[in-house]
Amino acid sequence: MHRLKKFDFDDKLYYVITTIILTVFFLLVLYPCIYVISASFSSGVAVQSGKVVLFPVDFSLEGYKTVFNTYTVWLGFRNSLFYTIVGTAINVSMTLVAAYCLSRRDLPGRNFIMLLFTFTMFFSGGMIPHYILIQKLGFLNTVWALLIPGAIGAYNLIVARTFIQNTIPNELMEASQIDGCSDFTYFIQIVLPLSKAIIAVLVLFYGVRHWNSYFNAMIYLHDKNLYPLTLFLREILMADQIDPSTVTDPELQAKLAQTAGVIKYALIVISMIPVLLIYPFIQKYFVKGVMIGSIKG
Repeated sequence: MHRLKKFDFDDKLYYVITTIILTVFFLLVLYPCIYVISASFSSGVAVQSGKVVLFPVDFSLEGYKTVFNTYTVWLGFRNSLFYTIVGTAINVSMTLVAAYCLSRRDLPGRNFIMLLFTFTMFFSGGMIPHYILIQKLGFLNTVWALLIPGAIGAYNLIVARTFIQNTIPNELMEASQIDGCSDFTYFIQIVLPLSKAIIAVLVLFYGVRHWNSYFNAMIYLHDKNLYPLTLFLREILMADQIDPSTVTDPELQAKLAQTAGVIKYALIVISMIPVLLIYPFIQKYFVKGVMIGSIKG
């Protein structure tokens, strides 16, 4: 019969202290999220006067009505979806191709090539050389400025390469070559189906990065029709209000001054919705991705 493990005083004290510390950190992280959600459902007067502490005060949907009637929000949402979907597709496809090639032991100079990729994780040319490069390539003020640079993340490449090396045996490639399988066919029909886990990890990492990205857009884009949602959110947070000319409902324009404090919270909640909806279904891949990358063979 299995006996339950008996914990001595030191073990109990350790678990108690650890539980208390983790609970405190959890509450510190959780409270700002609760406050933002509560403030987004409160009235503008309650938010401005500081009455909102934990729960909504004077329940109101004016902030969400204003946001949903703002043209720039829908424009930014559409652009962010485009950058996330297309950018993630480019990132994942290029990363997997590079990772597969670098996982082949018969690739000449693969260690040196891997060293070049790793070098970029610690050293870069800086902002000004990057800007000049984007300008010379003709990507300035185009969607490609956010899609092509950084198409392959060095860390993600290491993770994908390690996964392919440790998961797909070389004997499988030798058997496929005996059957007359080309490298391209082997990659498409064998490597990709066996790499579903790492593909999910890459989609998650790249997708979240594209959705939350705003710095490159702020530098390389000047046309507001190309702005992602995060850049519009940044402008609203800095100005603490929405431009009245972008609100389509005349009644909401009159109430805009009163709801200025609520609008930014409502927009923050809306911008988090896609990630909050997707994350519960793929959160296990975060752990798997970290564990895969912990061994860089």
